[in-house]
Amino acid sequence: MSFDINNLVRKNIQTMKPIHRQGMSLRILIRRNDFLDANENPFENGVNRYPDPQQKTVKSALAELKKVNQNQILLGNGSDEVLDLLFRAFCEPNRDNVITLPPTYGMYGVLANLNAVENREVVLNNNFQPDVTSILEAVDQNSKMIFLCSPNNPTGNTFAEETISNLLEKFKGLVVLDEAYIDFSDKESWLQKIDKYPNLVITQTLSKAYGMAGIRLGILYASAPIIAVLNKIKPPYNVNELTQQKALTRILDTISIQYEIHCIKEERDKLLQQLQHIQYVEKIYPTEANFVLIKVDDATKRYNQLIEKGIVIRNRTTQALCENTLRLTIGTAKENLKLIESLTLLGL
Repeated sequence: MSFDINNLVRKNIQTMKPIHRQGMSLRILIRRNDFLDANENPFENGVNRYPDPQQKTVKSALAELKKVNQNQILLGNGSDEVLDLLFRAFCEPNRDNVITLPPTYGMYGVLANLNAVENREVVLNNNFQPDVTSILEAVDQNSKMIFLCSPNNPTGNTFAEETISNLLEKFKGLVVLDEAYIDFSDKESWLQKIDKYPNLVITQTLSKAYGMAGIRLGILYASAPIIAVLNKIKPPYNVNELTQQKALTRILDTISIQYEIHCIKEERDKLLQQLQHIQYVEKIYPTEANFVLIKVDDATKRYNQLIEKGIVIRNRTTQALCENTLRLTIGTAKENLKLIESLTLLGL
């Protein structure tokens, strides 16, 4: 498929120049700390200097870990920021549209509305899989992006490889693949296919498997030309110094991360087994994430009952195809035991 990014980028963005901090480039070359260029407080306390606007150290660690090039990485203040940058770079307000596939992550629709971009919803089929024919029928000349969440939130399942490949090959815009939960799946990430598909954009996060929701670090992987466009418009210091330091330490701690992923998957299997014995649980949906979606007799009633017991879950009953469903995050062994005991008592 022929793909020209210039056909997608907003005209005003094409003519923009990246916000350049000359002083930051010079600082890399100078070993002493005689920096009098940025009007900073000169008294050292670890955070008195502005952070690296390109987060080179963190990107270097991610590039080695994920087997990609640094120029294929964009970091942001959570995944929501990098997703927002996609809208701002590629979607003309009040003209363009994007395709989302409910039930799915709610921020795609929120960001579309925020950026005055039409959100065309194509509901997943009854197996929670994308309907390629319906998606392509919803596309027109102003369709800029299709958002796929795999493993999907809130359903927990991954999308078929053939389906994703089909969309990448037939859609002339960007296919944004949200892999926030990929570390909990036995399926491989699509990261190694970025070079094959120039219109593939992948988002990941440190909030889930890496256990760092509090530092707000989102990651976007794409071809170098796409990253270059996004670098034009990202705020220069969007990832603060403390986040960069903490992220680097955690990324390098691969043993702890893999151990925690293993524990979560083990607890997930136990929870899935135990849920089968709850009488009002009508269906347990297959999951490859760190959560499970279940169908119950009355989701709102059960949600409120758990709240009264001090357990907070998600009621997804208002989402498409999710009537009377609850989403349960996999917690610690102690938390999961309390959840099962509480669910059991609710049925007595």
